[in-house]
Amino acid sequence: MIVHPNFDPVALSIGPLSIHWYGLMYLCGFVAGIVLGRYRARHSRSGWQEDEVIDLVFYIAVGIIVGGRLGYVLFYKLSFYLSSPLDIIAIWDGGMSFHGGLIGVIVALGCYARKTNRGILVVADFLAPLVAPGLFFGRIGNFINQELWGRITDVPWGVLFYTAPGPPRHPSQLYEALLEGLILFIIVWWYSSKQRLPGRISGVFLLGYGVFRFFVEFYREPDGHIGAVALDWVSMGQVLSIPMIFLGLFLLVRKRSIYRGTE
Repeated sequence: MIVHPNFDPVALSIGPLSIHWYGLMYLCGFVAGIVLGRYRARHSRSGWQEDEVIDLVFYIAVGIIVGGRLGYVLFYKLSFYLSSPLDIIAIWDGGMSFHGGLIGVIVALGCYARKTNRGILVVADFLAPLVAPGLFFGRIGNFINQELWGRITDVPWGVLFYTAPGPPRHPSQLYEALLEGLILFIIVWWYSSKQRLPGRISGVFLLGYGVFRFFVEFYREPDGHIGAVALDWVSMGQVLSIPMIFLGLFLLVRKRSIYRGTE
């Protein structure tokens, strides 16, 4: 058994200003995206310029924050936020939905693609290899915040969280950091090292994330106010991952004709 270090969620306080670890993890994710994006623009034949990366990441950051928060509100805790609407803006306390953030990113991609006269799949394929490090840091933030912990377990690496009732639990945040962050990054970065048809790189990302998230949900404690949403074992995270898996497969197997007008 491992006892959680019980980190203070506030990393630094300067007068009335408090800087939370959760926010710092998001900042690390965006900085990693900028660094990797500039490297990708410099060393690939994608036609992207280094100075375009910061602009793209800004669009994506807005999409992630707005979409991720609204997705969490709508998918997971709607009744709570209807009764406490001011808490919607308290993102420093945690509570972001990847699937909501994905919807926000798709909207942001559309806006950026229109602004730069690029196809949305072309923009998505450039972005896809840059996303997983942000997911890694985000899950580390969840672990620091002691939120989204796993199911009760007796494995030697089970973690005793101060915020979780009862015995040790799977550190599902770290499972997700490993699978959806590190391993997914390696897969997508490697796959993107060669020229691919538009949509293929995005397809690998969507498929990989959907499969990894669906798997980890077996070890992650479902939200108490939701529980299983189907068959007494299917979680909301698994339900939201299924469309990603099918969309990823669709982008991978469709022939070039489907991409006309998106290149």
